[in-house]
Amino acid sequence: MLAPIAWRTPPRHYGPWELVTSLLTEALVARGVDVTLFATLDSLTAGKLDGVVPASYSEDPSIDAKVWEHRHLSHLFAKASEFDVIHNQADFPAHAFAPLVETPMVTTIHGFSSERIMPMYKPFEDRVHFVAISAADRYPGLRYAATIHHGIPMADFAFDPVGSDDLLFFGRIHPDKGAREAINVAKAAGRRLHLYGVVQDEGYYRSEVQPHIDGDKIVFHGPIGGSARIEALGKAYALLHLINFDEPFGLSVIEAMACGTPVIAIRRGSMPELIAHGTNGFLIDDAPQAMEAIERVGSLKRADVRDTVLERFSVDRMAEDYIALYHRILTGSPHSLAVPTDLCEAVA
Repeated sequence: MLAPIAWRTPPRHYGPWELVTSLLTEALVARGVDVTLFATLDSLTAGKLDGVVPASYSEDPSIDAKVWEHRHLSHLFAKASEFDVIHNQADFPAHAFAPLVETPMVTTIHGFSSERIMPMYKPFEDRVHFVAISAADRYPGLRYAATIHHGIPMADFAFDPVGSDDLLFFGRIHPDKGAREAINVAKAAGRRLHLYGVVQDEGYYRSEVQPHIDGDKIVFHGPIGGSARIEALGKAYALLHLINFDEPFGLSVIEAMACGTPVIAIRRGSMPELIAHGTNGFLIDDAPQAMEAIERVGSLKRADVRDTVLERFSVDRMAEDYIALYHRILTGSPHSLAVPTDLCEAVA
């Protein structure tokens, strides 16, 4: 399993790609699959940890991202013959090595940014098995092996049957994620808003978010992890996900719903795949419609909100889907959900 090196695997606070990599790795190991995780050396796993990068470049300024990413990739591909499958979670640079080894390779595409990256995808589609994380993120003209939604460990997300009267924003502080829109809606609704996330765009934060933070009605907490993160996701009236881009997936959306918190989201990207309108949240077309959705949140049952995630977005389902894909690749069989005994040899 090839992890990114932007953050530790699993991340301490922020790091969605590293989080998914960790969740899948641990779920595979629990099913008896022999997994070697290639990640930063401070990473944690129940599988085998291998690597050369001392720490993540986002947390250790002495780590040069370009230099160490190439060391990271070279280290894994030098050992390619030891594995039955290489599962790449670290974006397209790994594709450059794919023609140099015989080991089958899977790449989970964590978000297709633009057609400018196609030269590192299209020429490799006969060599690499591409996985989309949502139907909305499938790029026309690129051949995919599967679409596999992310999953989360439901036992880690405590159900809060009550919530509170406060609204929630959970994500990067960046124009794409709609923090300013969430602030505007919360003010108009007369409700307190709690914002959690890393500041990814300092200029946007200073001009569009910071001036509204008063520590009372608009409260910014920064990044959060551990039990405090679960509590924040559950203790909300609703999560405002007023995005300004076609989001490939949205982990915070299913995490909030797993805690029983309904989600009000702009109908873009993968949101219609995650949100059952009127059951676990509401899909809206623009921020002003959020006011009507807020009024309707009280009609939803928080237990029903959680159940929709349990049925469709568990880490168990995600692991089973990937195991089936590995099996199809290794055996050439069109369909299988069983764990083949030979797969328990080695996955990197």
